[in-house]
Amino acid sequence: MKDIIPPPPSIVRNDQQSIQELFQKYVVPSYARFDLAFSHGSGSHVWDVNGKRYLDLGGGIAVCALGHANPEITDALVKQSQRLVHVSNLYYHEPQGRLAQQIVRHLAPGKVFFCNSGAEANEGLFKLARKFGHDEGRFEVITAIHSFHGRTLAGIAATGQDKVKKGFEPAVAGFRHVPFNDLPAMRDALSPATAAILIEGIQGEGGITPATTEYLLGLRALCDEKKMLLLMDGVQCGHFRTGRFQSFQRILENFEPRTPNSKPFLPDGIAMAKSLGGGFPIGAFWVREEHADLLGAGAHGTTYGGTPLGCAVALKIMEVIEREQLADNARALGDWLKGELQRLANTYPHIIKSARGLGFMLGFELADKEQIPAFAGADKAASIQFVNRLHEAGVLTIPSGAQIVRLLPALNLTFQQAEEGVTAIESVAKSLA
Repeated sequence: MKDIIPPPPSIVRNDQQSIQELFQKYVVPSYARFDLAFSHGSGSHVWDVNGKRYLDLGGGIAVCALGHANPEITDALVKQSQRLVHVSNLYYHEPQGRLAQQIVRHLAPGKVFFCNSGAEANEGLFKLARKFGHDEGRFEVITAIHSFHGRTLAGIAATGQDKVKKGFEPAVAGFRHVPFNDLPAMRDALSPATAAILIEGIQGEGGITPATTEYLLGLRALCDEKKMLLLMDGVQCGHFRTGRFQSFQRILENFEPRTPNSKPFLPDGIAMAKSLGGGFPIGAFWVREEHADLLGAGAHGTTYGGTPLGCAVALKIMEVIEREQLADNARALGDWLKGELQRLANTYPHIIKSARGLGFMLGFELADKEQIPAFAGADKAASIQFVNRLHEAGVLTIPSGAQIVRLLPALNLTFQQAEEGVTAIESVAKSLA
């Protein structure tokens, strides 16, 4: 029998134009998005709605620790959702306690607070610093130029990049910025109000710049001398991305203590997120034992932080990373990748200037836009233009400022996939040269 009323059309057609129209009509335009729309992924590959496959070397900006659609993450989500998805933090549940235990095991005695994102983790560190210095009237946190610490009002005040602050003045008080890896500048910036120093082990949004051994050790000594907290933002550079749990552990692994009584380097607090949940929203901050009870009952809170579901996923990710020795993979394959990027810099010096980074937090610096004829006449930064050309070649990477292209792949990236990525990057560099 013929239908009198035809069935309604699909609300969303599975094509790029209709998806973009939905965004243009209903989504706040706070992102300058690339002209790509994805439908699904598997491992280190994703497919757009037109069926084209891409090698994902951006990893959702260092989020997808085990790649896309990992079956063990799916299994953990399903099993935990059949037991308990959420209870408030007025109660206890095992997954949160076990995840905190695992984080402490990879660092040192202390305690963990769970939240939803890296920005929230850093907010927790800001409150820790203010609580620490409150009785002495100290509240100031000094951070680094080119740093990035989130998009909240305090996060942008802490961030050492003017572009994120525009339009949101007046800034939250209590933050100042000094050059990164410049210990004298940090010492000169201290005031009677300074309670803490906050840095990234490797600046991510600031261009893949690692802290030096001397800088980290000098900051620890300075904070000990002035009775301040040393805080680290490990949101992007943490969770095994450099080949160790946190980037400072990789940077300092070959450091030999100057005296037998030298204490091991340890920050007072570390913010985490991104790869911690492998795509499931979860953040955390760890506080060393000496200060672990500063934020007592009522001093800080969260509705969704540390849910059974989120903690079950994070626990599974840690299990897989350790079982499959993915930290070693990030270290070894990351070293190979960095060497290949430097080879490209040597081969195409008028296009690629240098390679930088550690493990699977890598970047390559491009020549000035005016020196690359194909880029010189365009409005977009060289990094964005190079990333767009890589899209055409079937590879996803992340721009960092005007000159740097970032590689933040899944920790289980294979050698064949790394070769695929290098081949694509070389093909773009060669075409531009």
